[in-house]
Amino acid sequence: MTVDEFISALKNAGMTLTEKQIQQFEQYYALLVATNEHVNLTAITEKNDVYLKHFYDSLTVAQYETALQDSHGTLIDVGTGAGFPSLPLKIAYPNLNITMVDALKKRVNFLQEVVTTLGLSGVTIVHGRAEDIGQDPKYREQFDFATARAVARTSVLAEYTLPFVKIGGEFLVMKGAAAEQELADGRQALATLGGQLRDAYEFTLPNGDTRFVQIVAKTKKTPKKYPRQAGTPSKKPIG
Repeated sequence: MTVDEFISALKNAGMTLTEKQIQQFEQYYALLVATNEHVNLTAITEKNDVYLKHFYDSLTVAQYETALQDSHGTLIDVGTGAGFPSLPLKIAYPNLNITMVDALKKRVNFLQEVVTTLGLSGVTIVHGRAEDIGQDPKYREQFDFATARAVARTSVLAEYTLPFVKIGGEFLVMKGAAAEQELADGRQALATLGGQLRDAYEFTLPNGDTRFVQIVAKTKKTPKKYPRQAGTPSKKPIG
């Protein structure tokens, strides 16, 4: 996906980028590739692939949860890595307030460099593990939206994310071809943690890859014991 194809595809989806936003995506790409030479951020570095599989793919969630597009709301991105999906969402929708969580200091430093270089405001970067931060009253059940991309299967991901979501908020699940099976396996975890599936969408990227966005509503408080201590959710998933 070339830059022009990226701009055109977003326009067809109802998202029109300004010249400033186009420049910010270009700056983001340049920083990603330069930093990736000495910090492991992504295996995808070819420009057309980054624009399709990182930038465009990150923005698909806003096509299905349109409240992200005109929201002054809060989104937490757990295990954000190189900033996907939250930084593309922030560039495209500047009013969105984002918090990015990552356990690796080198990635946190990269994210801070991107935020500074692009002149982004309304961004918080937190260094730490989701299991620890999810028990912190400063962050627990404080967010309108939580998401994570390529971090873990849904049953585990739910424990990383749902404790951050306020009642009435949403956990936005972004998955590939295994999404439906992961959702089926994770239903008990979602229910235990206070979540309930509201909508599910299947679509394809311009290259034909299958993607899913599943919207999980937070309908009740997460029990105090969750998230469990670091490492436990992945070793002993709920259900």
